[in-house]
Amino acid sequence: MNTKPLNSTSLRRGRPAALVLAVVAASTVALVSCGDDNDDNDSNGSSSSQAATPPTASFSGMTPSALKSAASSAVESARAAASAAASSASAAASSFEASVSAEVARASKDAQNELKDVKGQGNAMSDVAMTGKPRAQTSGLLAVLVTITNKTDKKASYAVQVDFLDSSGKVVETRYVGAENLAPGAKAQPVAISTKPPEPVLTPKLAKAQRY
Repeated sequence: MNTKPLNSTSLRRGRPAALVLAVVAASTVALVSCGDDNDDNDSNGSSSSQAATPPTASFSGMTPSALKSAASSAVESARAAASAAASSASAAASSFEASVSAEVARASKDAQNELKDVKGQGNAMSDVAMTGKPRAQTSGLLAVLVTITNKTDKKASYAVQVDFLDSSGKVVETRYVGAENLAPGAKAQPVAISTKPPEPVLTPKLAKAQRY
């Protein structure tokens, strides 16, 4: 077999083709490698993100500071409601009491003045009786109808003190009513009204009755 020696010209012609093939092959390997790396990074990133996300089913949705704020708000709301209830009761009392005539209000003041120096229960306890009024007629307040009857044979005026007691028997409020110049056998029916809230329930008590 005859073998021709390669001359330098043939070698120079073959080198560019070989270099081109080598560059193409290297580029292909690099592209494949980059694609694999991106896939791995995406996969790792996804799994890392999923692993880093904590379960939220047991979360309340509120931070400790938010919970404290909500609790404080609830307390303030309860206080405001209690204050509003007390104000409402006082307003209802004022409204109901305003329906009583100015003459009766004046008689109440006079009765208080008459009773301030009376010792004991007074001289007219047997001339006075009390009856509770339905709360539906008094805006839910405790009120009693005080019936004063002149059992003497001449004109007389009366001063009456009504105390309102709590469950322990302590006097928490006192009201005064009266009647002036009642004819013999005549009756007067002033109303004694408690200005306290409906709860706790109070009990009215006839404390003094003075005829003068």
